[in-house]
Amino acid sequence: MIRVAIAGYGNLGKGVESALLQNEDMKLTHVFTRRNPESLNILTEGVKKCSLSDIASYKNDIDVLVICGGSATDLPELTPALAKDFNVIDSFDTHANIPVHFDNVNKAALEGNKVALISAGWDPGMFSLMRLYSDAILPEGNHYTFWGKGVSQGHSDAIRRINGVKDARQYTIPVPSAVEAVLNGENPTLTTRQKHTRECFVVAEEGADLAFIEKSIKEMPNYFADYDTTVHFISEEELLRDHAGLPHGGIVVRSGVTGLNKECKSTVSYKLTTDSNPQFTGSVIVAFARAIYRLSEKKEYGCKTVFDIPPVLLSSRTYEEILHSFL
Repeated sequence: MIRVAIAGYGNLGKGVESALLQNEDMKLTHVFTRRNPESLNILTEGVKKCSLSDIASYKNDIDVLVICGGSATDLPELTPALAKDFNVIDSFDTHANIPVHFDNVNKAALEGNKVALISAGWDPGMFSLMRLYSDAILPEGNHYTFWGKGVSQGHSDAIRRINGVKDARQYTIPVPSAVEAVLNGENPTLTTRQKHTRECFVVAEEGADLAFIEKSIKEMPNYFADYDTTVHFISEEELLRDHAGLPHGGIVVRSGVTGLNKECKSTVSYKLTTDSNPQFTGSVIVAFARAIYRLSEKKEYGCKTVFDIPPVLLSSRTYEEILHSFL
């Protein structure tokens, strides 16, 4: 039985918990929080509720620690700090900063003889694998990734970090004409702004500077600066009524050519539609947490990404079952 702990019991932490309940070879043993631990309402029986400040004293009781923080400020600090004492996994999703985050986590994991895996989820994560596979198979071509329409947890969290914001939801929306051109095999050259728009629904604190909030959102690097972004200020009641769910999804497309004269077109696509972004992300994380544990047993220390994990390490099935069922 693989002993799994969660650091951070928000939407993603709860998604990880629900995924663990579907995997018989894994169990949730601890939940760590910055809040009062006794205030947590954990669904799994027998789980220890602990303060994040005390986490170091539990390092011998946990096989894999899932860090469920935001990519804007939490994960760049927490993952390297905790990778010295635990096998860890996170869902860091600021694509531009992944190389720096990898280096920081790798240094810590090697120092502590631990295994870490960063950026696990559906994108980065499963979509990343699809981009690599299709690029290797169709080296002459272009790949395109469209996200949404759906709620981005990372972008919503980034908005909530702005001074004066009480709560927020951010929707990523593909530009329909761009998607149509790609699926038609037209191989268009598209800028970031031409592929997606972003729509934000923000609950501001009483007396907050709305102009400052809107400007901070639209000019935020790596999140909104390169997109046409619309900001709506709404009441907390409207947010809870109209934007309580966390659906998301997207599609990865590789459009390429084969043949001596490049006369044949091929298009490969991988599509996700999910009613719950955090639950699906949590399910991906749990599968890769199993792989982390197995690599730690082999003492293959250091930081990994989804590219480094053999598919058989993700599954709870035997190799014979995998051959019979999936090959």
